Amino acid sequence: MPARETDRPVGLARWSRPDRAGRSARSQAVLVAAVVAVGIVTIRPMGLSGRGLAVVLLFVINCAVLAVRLVPESALSDRLVTVWLAFGVLAAAALIGAGRSGATYIFAFFLTAFAGSRLNARAALALAASCSLLCGGVLYVQAGPGEYATTVLGLATGAAVLGGMAGRSRAQATRAAIAAAESAEKAARAEARTAVLAERTRIARDVHDVLAHSLAGLNMQLELVDALIDTGDLERIREANGRAHGLVKESLRQAQWTVHALREDHLPLRESLTAMLESSGHDGALTVAGEVRELPAQSTQCLLRIAQEALTNATRHAPGGEVRMRLAFTEEATVLNVRNRPATLPVTAAAGSGMGLIGMRERIALLGGAVTTGPVTTGPDSGGWQVEAVIPR
Repeated sequence: MPARETDRPVGLARWSRPDRAGRSARSQAVLVAAVVAVGIVTIRPMGLSGRGLAVVLLFVINCAVLAVRLVPESALSDRLVTVWLAFGVLAAAALIGAGRSGATYIFAFFLTAFAGSRLNARAALALAASCSLLCGGVLYVQAGPGEYATTVLGLATGAAVLGGMAGRSRAQATRAAIAAAESAEKAARAEARTAVLAERTRIARDVHDVLAHSLAGLNMQLELVDALIDTGDLERIREANGRAHGLVKESLRQAQWTVHALREDHLPLRESLTAMLESSGHDGALTVAGEVRELPAQSTQCLLRIAQEALTNATRHAPGGEVRMRLAFTEEATVLNVRNRPATLPVTAAAGSGMGLIGMRERIALLGGAVTTGPVTTGPDSGGWQVEAVIPR
């Protein structure tokens, strides 16, 4: 039987998304703090007047723009982020122009990288191109005659967008993989629940078959003993009592069969049918036609339960009537036919619940077969009842 849902290990996908979000927020905070620290240590001049004050103001503005990396994506629209980063590109280029030394260009690199990871490709590339042109132009103007090597550094600031776009693609692939894993886990849970329900239904059918068959026959024998006590016919009382004991033994065998079936052990079909008939008082009632072959465990169990239900109904509704059983093996199917003649003793059993017939049809439908029931209208068994089950080969 499938394990209960509470016994199943917690899926990795269930915890991956919160963990990844937490790690991403921490890494972004560390990154922003590192960029700010590098700027404070290296960018010069910084002061409270003149150019130093301008550098400090631009530095603060760049820090504020870069802090957008710490805001969750769902909190800001793409349009607002685009406008904010465009403003940041202008502030980064201005900082490069105002500063005289240090890593003034570091903000430009990280802003374009963030644009690639946050915005769609068109907007990110447009911001990266603008950043390259502005920063490259500022450094070109600042460069002396023949000193244009730093211009390349300004033009290269836009290249960081490619790294951001690659990270965005990686993150999207990871989210898709997590969503697929979560979907698979949900499907597995639904399948497990379905299997549990199917198993419960199967066990309910088996329990019904065992109890109905055994208790109906035992009840009939005990009622007969009760009726014979008034007559004082000890011989017949002993005979009915012996049959009752036989039914108790049969009940134990049926319980063993049910346990074997739940464990999916293989049951010998012909031998089990013979024992079933003998314990019901119908010796030699089984005939076999065709070349006997071994059937799958499910098919064997299905035929045994149908035979058991047919015998139970015969005992309940046609006590004393002769029962005959025929098992036929053909090229296309395996056919089990159970017939009983009309009752020769008073019918005292209570009406059945109808679950037996439902169980028959449910069992055989799972195997692609069919079961038919109805009165016998011709032949020596006319007036009786028959059950026929057909399971495709």
